Amino acid sequence: MKKYLKYAPFYLLSILPFWIIYGFASFAFFILYHVTSYRKEIINQNLKNSFPEKSEQEIKKIAKNFYHHFCETFLEAVKFLTISKKAIVKRYKFKNLDLLEDLYSQKQSAILYAAHFGNWEWMCSLPISSDYKLISFYQEQSNNYFNDFMLLLRERFGNQCVESKSGFKEIIKNAREGNTTLAYVIGDQSPMSKSSMHWTNFLNQDTAFLIGADRMAKKCNQLLIYPHVTKPKKGFYEIELKLIPTESQDKVAIEYYASFLEANIKAQPELWLWSHKRWKRKKNA
Repeated sequence: MKKYLKYAPFYLLSILPFWIIYGFASFAFFILYHVTSYRKEIINQNLKNSFPEKSEQEIKKIAKNFYHHFCETFLEAVKFLTISKKAIVKRYKFKNLDLLEDLYSQKQSAILYAAHFGNWEWMCSLPISSDYKLISFYQEQSNNYFNDFMLLLRERFGNQCVESKSGFKEIIKNAREGNTTLAYVIGDQSPMSKSSMHWTNFLNQDTAFLIGADRMAKKCNQLLIYPHVTKPKKGFYEIELKLIPTESQDKVAIEYYASFLEANIKAQPELWLWSHKRWKRKKNA
């Protein structure tokens, strides 16, 4: 009971109807965009470098739409605390679950190689619609209050959160126990300096991607799946699951992942996390 009481303000916010939730999101947009200019220089520079062909007006429009989406997804994450199964299935729709059903019937484990795109927190609702055991990798937060809050949020519908550094061990453990798993990995972070990385051209820039998910897939004989996310309207998302080639002479799996993500971003650029310092690492350095 104490665990739930300390998050009472979030629960009170979460039980509000969506139209009020989005009212708060509009207010948050006004503060971040017009008052504090939250990371505006980073966002604008990222957009200009990624879309050199677009005009200043087009860049400004994408940035403004991003701020709206960013605020909405934060409030949607809080709403995830109390949203019903029926509502989340309606709002976060997987278009081709038959792919997962076929793979699960073959006892084929896989890695869901996703990104900070759309509403990545709501992906933790997948256990409602699939028999797979979902394991999501996460980075532990320095603030215990918010770290525990995010775990409470993400594990609500049966997802198992595993700290990233222990992720590979967890996959191996489940394989040995005969569990058919789907590991949820976010692959668009900027690698740390000592991390293994692969460089490729992504959004008109030399970009480093973490090497990890592709190695885990090969070592554990698992498939890689990219969730192509679209947002037809506010508060509603559609996900098409796409197999990422892991055995190809043309290019490595990470490059396929990067091309899938790039196509997704170009289709709806405002849905990606542009406030992230994605290109702080330079290839020459």
